[in-house]
Amino acid sequence: MSSIRKPFRYRYDNTVLYIIGINVLVYIIQWMNSSVTGYLALNPRLIIQYGFYWQFVTYMFAHGGISHILFNMLALFIFGVQVERRMGSKEFLAYYLSTGILAGLLSFLIYWATGSYGVFLMGASGALFAVQLAYATFFPDSVIYLWGILPLKAPIMVLGFTALELFSSVTGFRSGVAHLTHLAGFAFGWIYFLIRFGANPWKYLTGK
Repeated sequence: MSSIRKPFRYRYDNTVLYIIGINVLVYIIQWMNSSVTGYLALNPRLIIQYGFYWQFVTYMFAHGGISHILFNMLALFIFGVQVERRMGSKEFLAYYLSTGILAGLLSFLIYWATGSYGVFLMGASGALFAVQLAYATFFPDSVIYLWGILPLKAPIMVLGFTALELFSSVTGFRSGVAHLTHLAGFAFGWIYFLIRFGANPWKYLTGK
């Protein structure tokens, strides 16, 4: 257990900005050649039949439209920069990639088990939910202005969004959104904190 929790040597390399840059570059490539999306987005049939295993990583960098990438990258910048400063760049990159990949893997298993072979999953939202969880855990007293108007403490915002995603996944509300991927990102972020840091986010989110 001590080896699992051995910290990386701290350094800050603006990793969030590089991740945003990669996402923007990939989106430009998608815009120039839409067929690329089929190779990058996560599709159960292509993974099983043709071995497109890279999609467990690349789906995180592909997006379905300008508003999709705009809101995701804005959220990554707002929350990710502070989380990276707190964690350090190496830890943040490990956290971001592992939660995103695991969220994609779990989504793939659910899609395959339910016969949803035609789904093309894309977007950074799974990893972003993990980043938002980390932000609320590290900065529980931080106030976020939802839509630039409504002030909410970070833990209330994150738990509220998670509750909404859980409700949506059960009811089918906003069915075009990958709610289970969002929830999986949140869950794997929670597990990462438990295993890697030996810290339960619940204590920081609720103050109990």
